[in-house]
Amino acid sequence: MKTVLINKPFEISVVDTDKPAPGEREALLQIMYCGVCGADVASFTGNQPFTTYPRIPGHEFSAKIVEIPENSKGLKAGDIVTCNPYFNCGSCYSCKRGFVNCCTDNQTMGVQRDGSFREYIVMPIERIYPGKGLSAKELALVEPFTIGWHALNRTEVKASDKVLVIGAGPIGLFATISALAKGASVYVVDILDGRLEKALSFGATGVINSSKTDLLEETKKITDGNGFDVCVEACGSSVTFLNCIDCAAFAGKIILIGNGKKETNFLHSVLLKKELNVFGSRNSYPADFKAVIDLISSGKVNVMDMVSAVYPIDDTATAFDALVHNDGSLSKVLIEVNKE
Repeated sequence: MKTVLINKPFEISVVDTDKPAPGEREALLQIMYCGVCGADVASFTGNQPFTTYPRIPGHEFSAKIVEIPENSKGLKAGDIVTCNPYFNCGSCYSCKRGFVNCCTDNQTMGVQRDGSFREYIVMPIERIYPGKGLSAKELALVEPFTIGWHALNRTEVKASDKVLVIGAGPIGLFATISALAKGASVYVVDILDGRLEKALSFGATGVINSSKTDLLEETKKITDGNGFDVCVEACGSSVTFLNCIDCAAFAGKIILIGNGKKETNFLHSVLLKKELNVFGSRNSYPADFKAVIDLISSGKVNVMDMVSAVYPIDDTATAFDALVHNDGSLSKVLIEVNKE
């Protein structure tokens, strides 16, 4: 079968590998579409600290069930599904308390273990979610959607809240959609007008280009000087984290989704003075996958508007190169492994 392999940073190829055989309580899946995550690009460029090489990338995907034993979920051969790609140990302190997304020995597909960029994989049945009639392309977008959904659930966003999302890449946009689905007013910040236009197309209440406008001054205007109830950091930048601190209301909430790569220096007394609630967010829960699938199935969100390009698996190297040199015009890129 065809398999995408990152041999080492900046060296990616499509190779032939053996088709896997399912074990007990596992299903054989034919991969349909894979989303290219920022983590995959970081693995390609050598900027993902948890990746070892050689590595098959990919943890955002849809698939068709080829073989599956009888199961309580009612899953059967021919079903189009998606999967939870975060493998937890089940025995660490986090897992025992139910925080399986924070497993101390977490292994995410495409990072610590081989991923979905191949024609066939095997998956434990408990990690497979029925697609409820969604297309294979839509189901490939479920996992990145759950990242934003899980984060906004952590902050318990209310319909009366004003939410600021800094960063209008795919994860920031999914966070925006999640906050809007909960009824909040959502303002999105970026330095690229194209991304801000995309945020408006998803229903953002307003947008701010922070390269052209003073973010703090705009915050004061929008919130009558009070600050935002919830600030979402979706860039992983020291500057944008500090922006969140400045723009948050007293007793406000900050949720960190962006994976920072540099240290941030600040006077922590401001957290005390404003009594800010700062949340980290990692991965997502099984319940988040089910909630997102239901939300997309309801027709209230058109996730396909997130897709900028689809490349066949043989052109995966071209897709990665395009994302490495992305000028902001690309949102989510899909790899077509097998057509529906």
